[in-house]
Amino acid sequence: MKNFLIKAKNGICTAISWLFAIPSVLFLLISVFFGIIMHFFDKETHIKINRFFNYQADSSEKRLDDKIKELKELKKELSEMADKIEKIIADTFLQMAEGLETGNFGKKPRIALTGMGSEHGEENAMEAAKMAAKDGIDVYYIGTLEADGVTTVKVADDEEGHKKMEEMLASHEVDGAVTMHFPFPIGVSTVGRVVTPAKGREMFIANTTGTSSSDRIEGMIKNTIYGIIAAKACGKEHPTVGILNVDGARQTEMALKELEKNGYDITFAESARADGGCVMRGNDVLQGTPDIMVCDSLTGNIMVKMLSSYTTGGSFEASGYGYGPGVGEGYEQLVMIVSRASGAPVIAGAIRYAAELVKSKVFEIAKKEFVAADKAGLKDILAARKQMSKPASEAIEVKAPPKEIVTSQIAGIEVMDLEDAVKVLWKQNIYAESGMGCTGPIIRVSDANLAKAEEELKKAGYIS
Repeated sequence: MKNFLIKAKNGICTAISWLFAIPSVLFLLISVFFGIIMHFFDKETHIKINRFFNYQADSSEKRLDDKIKELKELKKELSEMADKIEKIIADTFLQMAEGLETGNFGKKPRIALTGMGSEHGEENAMEAAKMAAKDGIDVYYIGTLEADGVTTVKVADDEEGHKKMEEMLASHEVDGAVTMHFPFPIGVSTVGRVVTPAKGREMFIANTTGTSSSDRIEGMIKNTIYGIIAAKACGKEHPTVGILNVDGARQTEMALKELEKNGYDITFAESARADGGCVMRGNDVLQGTPDIMVCDSLTGNIMVKMLSSYTTGGSFEASGYGYGPGVGEGYEQLVMIVSRASGAPVIAGAIRYAAELVKSKVFEIAKKEFVAADKAGLKDILAARKQMSKPASEAIEVKAPPKEIVTSQIAGIEVMDLEDAVKVLWKQNIYAESGMGCTGPIIRVSDANLAKAEEELKKAGYIS
C-alpha cells in the first residue's frame, strides 16, 4: 500500500509538471515549424529550383556545362539550408529538454570569458566557467582548456584571445564578455559589485575602472547615474545612493540634489553614523549602508580589491562579482572586468552578473535613465559647474581679522578649497580657521559669526 501511494504521488507530480510544460513545448514546436517553412520558401532558391526543373534541353539557349554549374550552386544552397534547418531543430529540442529539466524555458545568455593572463592560471578561469555554466548560462571559454558544459574557443595567447572576444561581440555570437582588461573610451566606466563584510550586504561601487570624465566631480556625478543603471538592471527598483567622503563629495552632493529637485528619481542613503547624511564614512563601506557607493574610479578600484580579498590576505579575490560592466551614454557593448588576482568565485560571479544584465536588457534601462537625467537638466548642471569660477587665493594678501574663539564648525567644503574659503571670510572681516573634523574638512568660526559665514560661503559656491 505504501509503495502504491508513493508511486501515485510521483505520478501526480509528473503529470502536473507536464501540464505546465505543455504550452511552452507547443510554442517551441510551432517556432520550429515556422522556421523550417521560412527557410524552404526562400524566394531566390525557389526561383532557382523552378528554373532548373523547367529547363528544356536547347543547346542554343544554354550550354550543358553552364547547367552543371548551376546545379552545383543549387546543391550547395540546398545543403546550407538543410544545415540551418537541422541546427534550428537541434537547438529547439535542446531548449525543450533543458526547460523540462530546469523549468526555465527560453534562450540562455551567451557570455564569453578570456581565460589567459590570470595570476592563478587558466585552470582558475575554467573552474569559474564550469561554475557559471551550471546556472543556465552558455559560457564560451576563450583559451586552451576544455571541459564538459563549456564551449571552448581555441586561441594561442592572451592577445589572440582578446581579438577573438571582440570579434564575437561584434558579430553578436555572444551577448557579453568577461575579461581582465579592456580599453574603454572616455565617458565609459565600470560599476563594480561586492559583498560587504559586516552584514553580508551586496553593494554597487560606482565606479571602479575607466574614466567617466576628465573632470573629477563631473565624473562622480555621472558615476551615480551609471550605478543606478546597474542596480536597476539587477532588480533594485529604487536603489539608495551614498557618496564616499573623498575629495569632490560635497560638490557631487550639491549637483545630485539639484538633479533630484528637478525631477530625477534618486534616493539618498543615510550614513549609519549618528550624524547621518548621504556622505558615507569608512564604517558605511564595511556595512554596505547604501546600495550604490559613489566615488572616483581609482578609489573604487581599491575598494573592490580590498572587499573581495579581505579574507585571503590580498593575493586571491574570493568574494563578489568583480569590477563590473562598462557603462556610458550611447555605449552598448557588454564587457565585464575582473582582475588578474580574481579567483574562480569572483570570475563566476562576474559571468552571472553579465547574464543578469543581459536578461534585464541593461541597455534599454540605460537609455531611459539618461533621458530622465537629461530631462532633469543634467547637462545644464554639468555646464554650470564648469563655468562657475571658484574664488582663487587673492593676489593681494588678505589679512586675518582679529583672532576670536572659534567654537562653531562649517562642514561640506572640499579639502583643496579650504584656504580659499577662509580668505573669502577674512575679506568680509569674519575671523575663521581651517581644520579637519571627524567627518572631513571644516571651517571654524565664532558662534556669533556662524550664520553670516555660512551665507558668504553659499554666495561663493563653497557650500549648498
